[in-house]
Amino acid sequence: MESIGVLMMCPMSSYLENELQKRFNLVRFWNFPEKSVFLETHRNSIRAVVGNASTGADAELINDLTKLEIVSSFSVGLDKIDLGKCKEKGIRVTNTPDVLTEDVADLAIGLILALLRRLCECDRYVRSCKWKYGDFQLTAKFSGKSVGILGLGRIGTAIAKRAEAFSCPVSYHSRRVKPDLGYNYYPTVVELAENSDILVVACPLTDQTRHIVNRQVMDALGAKGVLVNIGRGPHVDEQELVKALTEGRLGGAALDVFEQEPHVPEELFGLENVVLLPHVGSGTVETENAMADLVVSNLEAHFAGKSLLTPVVWSE
Repeated sequence: MESIGVLMMCPMSSYLENELQKRFNLVRFWNFPEKSVFLETHRNSIRAVVGNASTGADAELINDLTKLEIVSSFSVGLDKIDLGKCKEKGIRVTNTPDVLTEDVADLAIGLILALLRRLCECDRYVRSCKWKYGDFQLTAKFSGKSVGILGLGRIGTAIAKRAEAFSCPVSYHSRRVKPDLGYNYYPTVVELAENSDILVVACPLTDQTRHIVNRQVMDALGAKGVLVNIGRGPHVDEQELVKALTEGRLGGAALDVFEQEPHVPEELFGLENVVLLPHVGSGTVETENAMADLVVSNLEAHFAGKSLLTPVVWSE
């Protein structure tokens, strides 16, 4: 398969890059300052694209690559891939579900604890030697808080199970009711927020879920409620989030994702009731290597004429 052209859209994993280099004719998109130069050389040789949560394959790129057969995403999210155009042209799409579920769910719980118990501030308190002059202020309890989950798919369900271990009542909103799981279902996000102390965003990003957490949802969550986002940045109306936090209409926020990554609203930096992470939900060595292996295995299966391991299906 060494002659098969594979386009890697951006640096994402040195392990993945090395594994692709071993098996295919790997082309690194970031080495071409001008797209026109890239197209002149590789328009007719690229048969696969590897993207991730930040960059994938839009309609323009898909139209430009006349020999493209498959797009393999080094992520679960598919919002950076024009799925309609892929379907129109018969281009196959894969992603990396399951292997990152546990890490993202772990991080969601970690964010909740960091926010409610103010762990980041506690760390700074000790490092700055303030402890010598008095104990840190009291914080908020996690155990027993009502947790609402927006999107009860693989990751949402894993978060729910972890929240149960903290004796938290769990509710959810999703496109479909899932009675077998035994959690309380609310037909709207606003109703879910009204009945939650903690709202966790874990749904896919689509046109329907963009800014699904708006001012109305934040106001429903209220001055004692907190928002946790481990989904995608555009799920949350970031301007309204800043207003809700600075005006005291929302109790706090713990965010691993943002609308314009890596740009983060500077208004959030000075707030004590906010925890900010640089999109590291799946960022462990073990999980990133497993994701890379899945990307490579899907490509190998496709070019060998075998069934794909994780073909894209719409499920929540």
